Parts: sequence; structure tokens; C-alpha cells
Amino acid sequence: MLFWILVAVLTAVVAVILLYPLLRGAKAAENIRAGEAAVYRDQLRELDRDLSGGLITPEEADYARAEIGRRLIAVSADEPVETPKPARHHRFTEAFVLLVLPVLGLCLYLATGRPDLPSQPLEARLENPGNDVAVLITKAERHLAEKPDDGKGWDVLAPIYFRTMRVNDAQVAYRNAIRLLGPSPVRLDGLAETLMAVSDGVVTEEARQVLEQSLTLEPDNPRARFYIALSSEQAGRPDEARQAFEALAKQSPPDAPWLPLVNQHIAKNGGAQVAVNPGANPAAPGANPAAPGAVSAAPGNPTQQDVAAAETMNAGDRQQMIRGMVESLDAKLSEDPNNFEGWLRLVRSYAVLNDRDRAAGALKRGLAAFPPAGEQGRQLLARARELGIATEGMAQ
Repeated sequence: MLFWILVAVLTAVVAVILLYPLLRGAKAAENIRAGEAAVYRDQLRELDRDLSGGLITPEEADYARAEIGRRLIAVSADEPVETPKPARHHRFTEAFVLLVLPVLGLCLYLATGRPDLPSQPLEARLENPGNDVAVLITKAERHLAEKPDDGKGWDVLAPIYFRTMRVNDAQVAYRNAIRLLGPSPVRLDGLAETLMAVSDGVVTEEARQVLEQSLTLEPDNPRARFYIALSSEQAGRPDEARQAFEALAKQSPPDAPWLPLVNQHIAKNGGAQVAVNPGANPAAPGANPAAPGAVSAAPGNPTQQDVAAAETMNAGDRQQMIRGMVESLDAKLSEDPNNFEGWLRLVRSYAVLNDRDRAAGALKRGLAAFPPAGEQGRQLLARARELGIATEGMAQ
């Protein structure tokens, strides 16, 4: 009940605030009329003094007195010509403020709000944040304020900051995580992306240095290689950029979700598209990668038609197409799990799409087919760690 009383009081206060300019306008008009009448009366007294002093003739005084009297009567009688009446649309505005606006607000709250939810102080919400990202961030920030040397806390918070577009906070978090836990490809790439976000997508010199450090730790890191190639393109070095993009395309798996975008940049810098990696699972020894059917030899690989179609799509359609290819690979691996290279590509594809839950699920299923005790299982775990996917409890 107290809640609804507060709502009623706040509604009344807001209505008064909104109506005050209209009421004040009417009062101001009345003050203007009263002031005009006082001026005309002063002019009549001044006219009598001028007549007594012989400054004007009686005829001139009669003429001036008649004119001043006419104006005084018009102001005092509130004639429409001289005094504007309150505009009729003010009545509609008043009705809207007093009736329609509160009713609309109430309906909107009842439709989208939770009037039945009891009030909960911040401390209680921090204890049980549920899926409230803002509360989760607040809880993590409180923890880090008490323990600023918790590198894992900064490592978890940095990508959350980035996804919620708090890029300056993300930059600080990534730097703290690198300082406390040491550099890793995932942390360095994340820091580089925050630096680029701050500079409106430009790969700055500092971002390029961070990416080059990432490549020293993982020479085949596609994300770092892509951004370094992009920096050459932005710097006006198309030949260097084209060669870097072509090298990235050739070393990428045939079903890599970033290939359509890489091909766009290759074409933009004057090169021919590289649709597949000639050395990755060819259809047959010595097969021509550009030959029809060669691309589709591995599960989930895009065809030449898929790559061509991706070039004409907008960003949303292209992303949907990429997800469709990844899900197709996922379905084929579910039917035939004895494909080690397929599991590597699936885990990496979900990580690149930033779908950590599915990446972890793909890793778990891949380890069921290739146990962690074997060489291939260890490779799966190593790749997952490089991509920042949690592997706790999967190594047994």
C-alpha cells in the first residue's frame, strides 16, 4: 500500500511541475494588463499637469484625454483585441497531464513492471544476483576493491566490461589481468580489441604491438593476424595487407567462420579470393582446392557458392550463415564423432563466435570421442586453454 501512496504523490508532484508554466502564463497576462492600466492613469495625471502649466491647449488636451481614456477602457474591460485569452489547447494539455499521462504510465508499469515483487536492498541483491548482469558486475567490483591483486577476478570481469561497452573499464581490467596473471593470447587479443574500440575501430600502434606480442605466444592466432593485416590496410599499404590476408586465408581451416570476411578484405586490396586451405583435408592427394567439390570434402566446409553468396550479404545475414555452417558441422560430428580435426574446428569456431557455453560443450563431447589420456585429447585440451575455455574437471 505504501508503494501506491508514493506513486500517487509522485504523480501529483510531476503534474504540478508540468502545469506550473501554464498557470504562470495566465497570471503573467493579468499582471501585464494591470501594468498597462496603471500607465494610462499616470498619463491622464500627466496630461492634467501639462494643461495647468499651459504646455498644451485645451483642444489638444481633450483629444489626448479621449485617446488615453479609450485605451484605458479597453484594458480594463478585457477586450479581445487588446488582451489575449488563454489558448484553448492549454485545456487539452492540462487534461493530458492530469489524466492521460498518469494512466499511460500506470498501464506501462503494470504491463512491463513487477508490482508484486517485494523491495530488496542492494546487499540482498548482491547475495543472490541471479542473471542480473549489472548486479554481477557490482559484486565483482566490490570483490576487486577489497582484493585488487586477484588476477582471476580481473580476467573474468574484463570481457564482461567489453561486452557491455564499458571499453575504458575493460582496458584497465585486461591490463590488470595481464600484470597479475601474465600475458596470454586471449588476454592480449582482448586488450587490443578494447584499444581499437576506444579509437573507433582503428588499429593503433599500441594495439598492433599488443597483437604482435600475442603472435609470439601463438603464431597461428587468426584473430591477431587478422587485425595486424587490417592495420596495414588502414595505414594505406594494400599490397602488404593483401599478402597478410591471403596468408591468413591459406592457413585457416576450410570451414573457418572468418574466411568470408577475410576474402572481402583480400578483394578490397586487389587480390583474388582464397576460399580454402590447400593443405587442410583435401579431397584427395594433389587435388585442386578450387575444383568443384574439393571444398565440401570436410564436414561443415563452405562451398564456392557459399563463399560467393557471403560476399553479397549484409553483416547480420553473413553472421547467420556462419552460424549455420558451424551448426552443420556440429550435427555431422554428432553423427560421426571420430573426426579429430572436426572437433578442433568446432571448438575454435564456437570460441570465435564468443559462444563459450557451446565451445565447452563441444570440447566435452570431443573428449568423449578422444579421451584426455591420448595425444589427440591432450591437443583438444591445449587448444581449449589457448582459446580461454574452462577445462577444469575435463582432464581426468
